[in-house]
Amino acid sequence: MRTARSTALVRLLKLARPERGLLGWGMVLLAVSSATSLLYPQGMRVVIDAALGTVPPAVARLGLSRSSLLNWAAFGMAAVALLQSAAAAGRFYLFTLAGERTVTRLRGDLYRRILDQEVAFFDAERTGELMNRLSGDATILQSAVSANISMALRNLVQALGGIGLLFITSPVLAAMMIGVVPAIAVSAVAYGRRVRRLSKEVQDRLADAGAIAEESLSGLRTVRSFAAEGVEHGRYQRSLAEAFDLTKKRTLASATFLAFVSFAGYAAAALVFWYGGKLVSTGHMSVGQLTSFLIYTLIVGFALGGLADLWADFMKALGAADRVFTLLDRTPAILPTGGERPIALGGRLELAGVSFAYPTRPEVTVLDRLDLHLEPGEVVAVVGPSGAGKSTIAALLARFYDPSAGTIQLDGRDLRRLDPDWLRRQIGTVAQEPILFSTSVAENIRYGRPDASDADVQAAAQAANADTFIRAFPEGYATLVGERGVQLSGGQKQRVAIARAVLKDPRILILDEATSALDAENEHLVRQALEHLMHGRTTLVIAHRLSTVIGANRVIVLDHGRVVQSGTHAALMAEEGLYRKLVERQFVAA
Repeated sequence: MRTARSTALVRLLKLARPERGLLGWGMVLLAVSSATSLLYPQGMRVVIDAALGTVPPAVARLGLSRSSLLNWAAFGMAAVALLQSAAAAGRFYLFTLAGERTVTRLRGDLYRRILDQEVAFFDAERTGELMNRLSGDATILQSAVSANISMALRNLVQALGGIGLLFITSPVLAAMMIGVVPAIAVSAVAYGRRVRRLSKEVQDRLADAGAIAEESLSGLRTVRSFAAEGVEHGRYQRSLAEAFDLTKKRTLASATFLAFVSFAGYAAAALVFWYGGKLVSTGHMSVGQLTSFLIYTLIVGFALGGLADLWADFMKALGAADRVFTLLDRTPAILPTGGERPIALGGRLELAGVSFAYPTRPEVTVLDRLDLHLEPGEVVAVVGPSGAGKSTIAALLARFYDPSAGTIQLDGRDLRRLDPDWLRRQIGTVAQEPILFSTSVAENIRYGRPDASDADVQAAAQAANADTFIRAFPEGYATLVGERGVQLSGGQKQRVAIARAVLKDPRILILDEATSALDAENEHLVRQALEHLMHGRTTLVIAHRLSTVIGANRVIVLDHGRVVQSGTHAALMAEEGLYRKLVERQFVAA
């Protein structure tokens, strides 16, 4: 049974499988560059022996003079060097290109997998940590599956080829040289395990730091209003300090291992020099042979040293791969696509015996055996104190979550049977604080219908009472709204969000306190736009303000996740109950 480490390593290498064409040609050039680099010391052997008057029998049979032999050997070495350099450059380019393509594909797959996760996943995970997996972890993997693979294969071929030539040149000296390899191999395994564990912990701590930075920067206005810059900087520094402490441990492990490898290599080289000198002095080896042997020893030493460094990088990559593969392998609790896609849609909604608790707070019941229905084209307002479960109903209708008990049906079909992608295309939402993307006004309106024409966008803006202020901007519909729409006022953002919903043309509309944060003038404009939008659509209105509720066909009053009252505004005002108290409090507050 393969260990988790070997499985992760194999899977990491499999990421590059679609690039096998580039890698195949890279392997050809790798073989050429490695073979030519191993030929070079043979040329040096011939040059040195010829200069000293010692010519190998195979070369002597060519009948060349010593001067000609030196010339041809030097020319051959230059040709080998040129071929080796060209092959090495081509090998590096092909392997690196394959690696870049692989990691680009990995980043795309990882981002898509993150987007596919259910909303409950994002309730538990921090945005900064997910961003770290996309950036930090993917960058570490980028080195592992690109240039590092090329370098590892080159060093491996040179080490094996060099060892073979060492034995051909002098079996006794080669045996002495190779004697240190088992000790290095054993220490490399132990070192690799420790570095992999520490690397994963370092990435986790850096992800924590990234999450803190993301939260602070996205909420900068809140940070500044509380003069909490020092507090946030302290949080970030503490998280970085934890990562730094782990990095020191990892660096110490690397330094210890490299020191051991260096000592073992130099000690073996000293032994080879000593014994090789004896062989030359007794005539059992020529100076050229000893020189070529020493060069092969250096080639093998550098190759093994390079493999040690790359082994450390691969262990770091495996630590990052654990985090990436965990996310890639995660199956969403609610799949983003798959299920029935009805051709016709009436818009009748029914919640029967629905109970729900958020996955991050399973002990807190938000909805308790709730019964609610909306007829096609009906406008139903849901009111109640904070925490009563109003916005939760909206989240369940869009199937961001599934109820813990009970059923939610659309036109008699359980939402679990429907394709979530199709379902969400039938629902339009306008929230209290709409999220706009840092692109143009037109692109934000077009978000629900990317193929909509400019004329359609402008018609939607006119229906949302947004066309006038948009045209007043110097760049009109091409005006950039800034991050989260920061360049627009609250009323402007709401009307752009309404235009986005108008263009989407949903059958079901959810208005989640869409006017509660607006002043009287903006509320009037937004209400006109909403009335146009609600016409003919099944609409769920979640609101606190009386002006938003009074025109609804029915008003549902929630308290502690249950329906405590239901009826028209006039009927509920005639009763002694929670609704009347909420309205009276609003008038007193006003």
